Amino acid sequence: MRSIRVGAALALGSTMLLATACSGSGTGGGTSADGKPAAGGPGAPSAAPASSAAPKTSAAVVDIQPKDGSQDVAPAGALKVSVASGKLTQVAVTDKDGNAVAGTLAADGLSWLPAAGLAVSSTYKVAAQATDANGVVATSDSTFSTLTPAKTSRSQDNITTGSTYGVGMIVSINFGAPVKNQAAVEKAITVEASDGTQVKGHWFGNQRLDLRPQEFWKPGTKVALHFRLKNVETSPGVYGNSDRDESFTIGRSQISTVNDAAHEMTVKRDGQPDQTIEISSGSAEHPTYNGTMVVEAKEGTARMTSASVPGLKPGEYDLQVPHSMRLTDSGTYVHGNNWSSHGTFGSANVSHGCVGLEDTAGNGSANSSAGKFYDASLVGDVVKVVNSKGAQVSPDNGLSGWNMPWATW
Repeated sequence: MRSIRVGAALALGSTMLLATACSGSGTGGGTSADGKPAAGGPGAPSAAPASSAAPKTSAAVVDIQPKDGSQDVAPAGALKVSVASGKLTQVAVTDKDGNAVAGTLAADGLSWLPAAGLAVSSTYKVAAQATDANGVVATSDSTFSTLTPAKTSRSQDNITTGSTYGVGMIVSINFGAPVKNQAAVEKAITVEASDGTQVKGHWFGNQRLDLRPQEFWKPGTKVALHFRLKNVETSPGVYGNSDRDESFTIGRSQISTVNDAAHEMTVKRDGQPDQTIEISSGSAEHPTYNGTMVVEAKEGTARMTSASVPGLKPGEYDLQVPHSMRLTDSGTYVHGNNWSSHGTFGSANVSHGCVGLEDTAGNGSANSSAGKFYDASLVGDVVKVVNSKGAQVSPDNGLSGWNMPWATW
């Protein structure tokens, strides 16, 4: 950084006496051919002395951080312009492409800060100007470069841009490495809903961030996600690796309630009763979770084995299960059941924790209870289980965050 002080230059004037070839010796001046005094002679007026003024140096001292020539500067919190014995009147910051960096001048005129963090792997120029109490100007400038991250961490979410989801959809983001600066990461991920719905995030551990509104989404809502993580230090020495935009739409409302004790599931579409389906849910030994769950994936025909059910002997199984829709990460599904007798549905709970709907052999039938429900469902649809002997589903098991009160979300 260099400082330039503005002041008036002192001009020095002088008069030089020139001798002519026909002049005499001594201090007297010569005469011209007409007898008049020659230029510079005793009869000529003397030259007036040049005016002079003391230099004006501004008392204002401008300080720019980082200093001129700095390298490997952290993109957040390093840039600041301040002044002593004066007030800032102008601060201009541009990136390597000449784009202006927005910032805010303090009300007292003593400091300036950027509105947001800077970009990594970039060069910035700063030009600042201030005046002291007498209006004398001081200027300062600086050129510095930000660091190039040695380590980055991916972020992966469950949204496919352009898709339509159910009213219970929760955006779940997983990070490739533990996140220590969670507040900075949350600030770098913004959600815009077309109806102005507020969305908040909740961390499950240090690598998963889920986003949802207070209540279920309203049908037809358009949602935009903005990720600006490339310049965010997620943990010491680790930066995000993605700036991206995603969007999705909320479809019609479908909320299904499984009454475990009654062996039936009632389905409501847009708040109106749609159908009642006879089901078979978890047995007394392997009860279905209670609580609000969300369809997090439609998997079609899925292989299910007893390997995921600890201590299941005898009764081992290895099945291709049609019309499978996952409700929890631990393996709870709504799916077709094509191995139990017709009389089982609506009368007995025989599954290992899933909600089974009657289906046909093989990959099932689109005309079966399971097939019709599968085809009518969206990822993000809500499935509530009540009156089960099972435990309450954990909020981090699948997209079950609706079971956590908003006050603690």
